[in-house]
Amino acid sequence: MIATDQTLENLTLTITQEIHVQAPLDITFASLLDQLGPYNETPDGRSLSMKIEPWPGGRWYRDLGDGNGHFWANVQAIKRPTLLEFVGPLMTSSPFVSNVQYRLTEVNGGTLIAFRHTALGFISDDHKAGMNRGWTFIHECIRKRAEGLR
Repeated sequence: MIATDQTLENLTLTITQEIHVQAPLDITFASLLDQLGPYNETPDGRSLSMKIEPWPGGRWYRDLGDGNGHFWANVQAIKRPTLLEFVGPLMTSSPFVSNVQYRLTEVNGGTLIAFRHTALGFISDDHKAGMNRGWTFIHECIRKRAEGLR
């Protein structure tokens, strides 16, 4: 049976955020890689055991040990310290593909991170809202990490 109630609007996701960081571009980019990778955690402080291979085609995945885990994405583009882009299913286990872009620019007093997550696939409104909250949490952690290292 084919679902006829699916529209382009409920099959797409777009999240955009701007994060103002009071730290230099290189420190902010390093903090981005650290927070998305080994320091990635849930809001209650549990480690997600994430790994990033920071080169084109590299994997971004959750490493549960003993060959177990969850593939999130591949690095589609990386240009240190101004661009990091991923493509993949992220945390979903459904027909869903995402493009995640981080564009960093130097601004007066620090760095501006322009974040955009666009996706196509089956995802509930609750999951969409949860993704927005999750990205906001991660971005606040990136900002705090970078500002603590400056």
